[in-house]
Formats: sequence, C-alpha cells, structure tokens
Amino acid sequence: MRIASVVLLTLAVVPGWTGTVPRPILGNDPDITATPVLLRAKDPDNRKLGALTYLGGVRLTSRDRAFGGFSAMRVEGDRFTLLSDFGSVVRFRMGRDWKITEPQFLTLPDGPGTGWEKRDRDSESMAVDPETGRIWVGFEGANAIWRYAPDFAAVERHVQPAAMAKWRPPSGPEAMVRLRSGAFLVFAEGGRAPPHVGNDAVRFAGDPTEDPTRGFRFSYVPPEKYLPTDAVELPDGRLLVLHRAASLREGFTGIISVVEPSMIRPGAVVRGQEIARLAGDVIHDNYEALAVTQEKDATILWLASDDNQMWFEQSLLLKFRLDLPPRKAG
Repeated sequence: MRIASVVLLTLAVVPGWTGTVPRPILGNDPDITATPVLLRAKDPDNRKLGALTYLGGVRLTSRDRAFGGFSAMRVEGDRFTLLSDFGSVVRFRMGRDWKITEPQFLTLPDGPGTGWEKRDRDSESMAVDPETGRIWVGFEGANAIWRYAPDFAAVERHVQPAAMAKWRPPSGPEAMVRLRSGAFLVFAEGGRAPPHVGNDAVRFAGDPTEDPTRGFRFSYVPPEKYLPTDAVELPDGRLLVLHRAASLREGFTGIISVVEPSMIRPGAVVRGQEIARLAGDVIHDNYEALAVTQEKDATILWLASDDNQMWFEQSLLLKFRLDLPPRKAG
C-alpha cells in the first residue's frame, strides 16, 4: 500500500505519461457531502498555526467520480465556487453549521482546444470582479487567460499574452489575483531556467484580455523546494501567496507567505515572509486554492486542496482567522 502511494504521488506531481486523457465531466445530479476534519488529529485543542487560528474545516466528497481536482476558489458570504483543473465548476452554499445546500455542477462553456482532453481545460487559476461578476480563468497548458460572463454564462474574451508565451509547460498561470485597483498579478508555477532567479510573474495594468501589453514582468522567489499555487489580496493591500511541495517522506505540504505590494516593480525579484506551514502533525494535502472573506473585524482565510482525483488525496476546505499584525506605515 505504501509503495503504491509513493508511485501515485510521484505521478501526480511529475506526470511522465503524455498520452491522451479524456476530460472527466460532472453529471447532472449534484451530490456533495461535507465531513468535519481536525487541524491536528492528536491535539484537537491546538488551533494555532503560525499567524492563523483554525476555525474548522471539512472534507468534501461526492458519489460523482468526476468530483474534485480543485485548483481555484471564490467565497462570497456563504456561497462557494470551486474551479477544478479540468474545467468543471462546483458551487454550493455552506453556513456556520458546515452543512451544504444548493449544490450545483457546471462546466466551462468553452476554453482552449476541443475540450475533449483533460489538458484542454487545465484551468488552474481564477479571478473575479466583485462589481461586474466577470470571471477570468488561467489555463496552464495554453498559457492563456479567458474571461467569462457572470456565472460562467458565456465566453467574452481570451488571450495568450506575449509575456507568458515562453512559460514552459506545465508551468503556466498557476496563480492569478485581480487587485482592487483593477490590475492583475499572474504567477507561473515552474521556476525560470538558470541563471534567472525565481518564477516568472507578470503584473498587468488592467484586464489582460483587453490589453495584454500594458504591464511588466518580475520574478517571484517561493520558499525553497516550493511552488506558488494561488494568491489573494488582503483588505490592507498586502498579498498572501500559497505554496505547495511534495516529497516521498512527507507527501504534500504547504506554506503561506505574505508579500508587500511595494516590492512588485518592473524586473524586481520578490520574496515573501512565511506566516504558516502546513506540515508535520497538521492536516496537509495538495493545497492549491485560497480565498479571503471578512466577518465583522476578522479577516477569514479559506484554503482548499486538489485531490488530483487520487484515492489517497482529499478535497479539503479549511477555514482560518488571520492574525497578522497591522501593516506598518510606509
């Protein structure tokens, strides 16, 4: 059993087979079960994790075999939208009792390629304009960004920015965040070839599907042996970046770092400061999605994992309170 797990883990992180993989499609009977999970199974009363306080979490399961693979997330009040890495969308409502209601299964109306193969809809990142409801999705294999109408009703625009054209597969737009200013930050998953430092990243001055030439490149240096998988903007303007690593000894682990936006300038080499690590006795998996909400004076951080549709991984949805000290002036 352990040998099989190691082999599957390796295949999940470093795919070595390039044959055709049909894209799994969710059915028309949405079915989701939420099962509570502990942050630390052996120390359930310990809810501190660096600059985070654990408020609860669940494991999401479904009878639908196409369920899972979540790589991006949006949370608005009690409404959750999870985007899979094969172009499926799962939506539901979940209150403080952790019970799921109004589940919906959707599929993106269009995207790169024919959509028959899984790699055609390798949707790894998502950003939303809260005022218009428009949605942007980053596709890894195509190094493309597509914009959809609210509720994924239709495709509006799409582009393969020149600034992302040379991102080596499978190192495309793994993380994307729309800032309140209207600018976009997009992070490549893979590192740059030596002698360059860090991972490719781009700041677009506005909607990249309308003017992909306005902006600049910079480099983002993740923690050693980790790769960026998602990013969000905090209410005070700072950024949180989620990272993932995999090893045969620990499996998947995660790190969350905070980044000062003033560091992001043309040609800059940007590093963050670690605020939490998901490893050791903490429940950890292939974390790929972040979302931020507000509850009164508390900033809430949501974290979701991509199970790669592997039996030994989980689709986790965890809730934390962010306990960062206030941002320093200047």
